[in-house]
Formats: sequence, structure tokens, C-alpha cells
Amino acid sequence: MVAPSPTSTPPSGADSEVGRLRSVLLHRPGPELQRLTPRNNDRLLFDGIPWVARAQEEHDAFAEALRARDVEVLYLTELLTETLAQPAARAAVTDTTLTGMSGRDLGDPVRAYLRSMFGDASPEELTYLLTAGVRNDEVRSGIATGTLVTSLLAEERFLVAPLPNLLFTRDSSVWLRDRVAITSLAMPARRRETQLTELIYHFHPRFAGTGRIHGHHLEHVEGGDVLLLAPGVIAVGVGERTTPAGAERLARQVFAGGLATTVLAVPIAQERATMHLDTVCTMVDVDKVVMYPNIADTLTAYAVTPREPGSPELEVAAPEPFLVAAAKAMQIDTLHRIDTGLDPVTAEREQWDDGNNTLALAPRLTVAYERNEGTNARLEEEGIEVIRIAGSELGSGRGGPRCMSCPVSRDPIPG
Repeated sequence: MVAPSPTSTPPSGADSEVGRLRSVLLHRPGPELQRLTPRNNDRLLFDGIPWVARAQEEHDAFAEALRARDVEVLYLTELLTETLAQPAARAAVTDTTLTGMSGRDLGDPVRAYLRSMFGDASPEELTYLLTAGVRNDEVRSGIATGTLVTSLLAEERFLVAPLPNLLFTRDSSVWLRDRVAITSLAMPARRRETQLTELIYHFHPRFAGTGRIHGHHLEHVEGGDVLLLAPGVIAVGVGERTTPAGAERLARQVFAGGLATTVLAVPIAQERATMHLDTVCTMVDVDKVVMYPNIADTLTAYAVTPREPGSPELEVAAPEPFLVAAAKAMQIDTLHRIDTGLDPVTAEREQWDDGNNTLALAPRLTVAYERNEGTNARLEEEGIEVIRIAGSELGSGRGGPRCMSCPVSRDPIPG
């Protein structure tokens, strides 16, 4: 599944949602999805048990659609395996996995055994252990002396949890111009994801010298809540996953680094159906968004600006309607809205099926799930070319093409 090597590596960075996409980070569904059961799928944030082979077929078709448009596809697990060839990276990930939140309930004998298991594993095997997880029955027989942990826990209980949400690479990092923001994921089932992402950006030679901001240890910010509306203008959804403190920390960092002039803090309902800003709104052109109409008239934004250029001190304006505040910040007359669906019932169904969650490959060119027929028809009526992909199994974790992709390199928008 390795993407063909490009003739030259695109420079990393992005300052919009719609500049021509050159390089993208994906995660092909793997054995971590085979660890989902009816007992754990809710805790691991999946609405159902996906058919893994079909999910892989759908994802392969998604990746091929990107390559057909000259997009370089990078795979997270391939980068992670290459990273884990370095002893310093192996030591770092072992420490964060076995001494952090996931290691608190292990006990010393189990922790020591897992440390030995990680140390003896090849980079490929360690990638498997870190992403697919480790069950109690997979270590019980290897521990010489009995422990209460291995004796009392059920055989199928995970000592290191699987990471099925790795599929949604958008959430664990966001490129802001030439720097990458390592995010902080709110749900316990996902927190180790950003540790792996940060490891790649820190140790992999592809990203040598890359500036990083934020971090998995800071206030919660998730990539699905971050929209690059225009160069220098960032919208951040604040709701179930991104906290006000996380949005404020990110705003201070981007202002201090000269990465943005305006951050729009956008409150969204703290519900599963609207877990991220990109579940209700994504950009499909430099001045067009596809938006869930049931919230379009109530969505607001607080414009946050630096007190002085480059200063981390903030000025917070009174809330305004989102589309109004966004157009002002983007310095355009109107940010045009394309509604999800064709009527209120279709809109609700297609929003649930990620009709809003599109991935722009260039202005007026976007990838969307084929099942959202009403929304796709609306997009085409507005002059947006839609590349349709299947997502019957991929969508079981509540995420669309944008969720499943982290743009690593985009061209600047033509002036």
C-alpha cells in the first residue's frame, strides 16, 4: 500500500482548506478495527462493528481517488514503523504508553513484561502492538509469577487499548502554514493517538526541522474543530471535543507565532452528531461552505484577535452570526452557504452520514461520500465537482473524507 514516490517531495504546510492538495496523511484500516466487539465499540467511539475487509476496500478506493488527482498519499503506520527503527523513538513511545494513563492499572510485573515485549519487537511488530493493542490473554502465560492484574481481569480485557480511531487522521495534527499543531484529544479512547503522531513528527526524517506547536499534554483541541477559512483566518469549534481553554491556548500560540491574524471561536452543541465543527461545516471553495441548515441560522462566532501584531494577548469581540463574522475576517463580501440535503429530513439524515464532511482537493473540487445524494446534487448545482466514494463501512466511526485525511501540503490559493 505504499504510494508511488513523487518526483520531488512537496514542502509541508497549509494555509487554507481548498488550496490544491499535494500530500496527505491517511491511515488504512487495519487489525485495530478487528478488536472492536459489541462490548467495547461504544467505549471506543464506534456506532457499529465495521466489516474490516470492506472498510479496507473503501479506503483503498479513497486513496486511489486522491492519487488519480496527483496527491501523494502517506500512511501513518508506515511512517510509524520507519520512526520506530530509531532507538530513541522506541524508548519514548514505550515510556508514554506504559507510564501514562493507559499504564496506571497495569501493576509493576505486567508493566515490566510489556516493556520487555516492546523492546524485543521489530518495528513492524511494535507498530502492531501500539495500534492493535494487547489483550490480557496475550501476556498472561508469559509472566512467570502470578499477578492480580492478569488473574482477575477477563482474558479479553485490553491491557493496552486498540486505537480504531486512527482512521481519522485529521484529529491528531493540523498544519498551520509551515508548522504542525499536535492536538490534545478529549476522549480517553483516543488520547494515545496524538502521542504516536507527535513521535512521527519529532523523529521521522521526512519532518526534520518542522516547527511544532501545542501538544498532547495541553488543553483539548481536536483537528476536526479547526478550519483554515483563509490565509491567516482560523475557525475553531468549541464543543464536545475542543474546550474553551484549548481554543484560547491555540489562539495565543498562532498569534505569537505570526500564523494567523484572526481566530473565530465557534460554539457548537456538545452532542455526538456535532462532535466537531467539520461535522456541520466544511469549505468547498474560497468563498463557499457546505453547511447543515438546521444550525446555520444559530451558529455564532467570537472573533479573537491579538491586542498587538504578534502578541499573545487577546481581544475578544461580541458574538456574531458565523457566516457574517467569517466573511469579515476573510475580507470578502459573503461566505456563501450550500445546504446539506434537499429538505429538513434529508438534511438531518445526510448530516448524520457526514454529508457536510467533505475534503477539498482544490477550489470547487471535493471528495464526498456517495450515499449523500441530496447534498452532492446541491454541490454540483453550485459548480462544485464531486468525487464520490463509498463509505458504508468507513462511516461506522462517524467520520467522512475530511475526518480521514490530514493535509500535509497544500498549494497557496491563487491570488
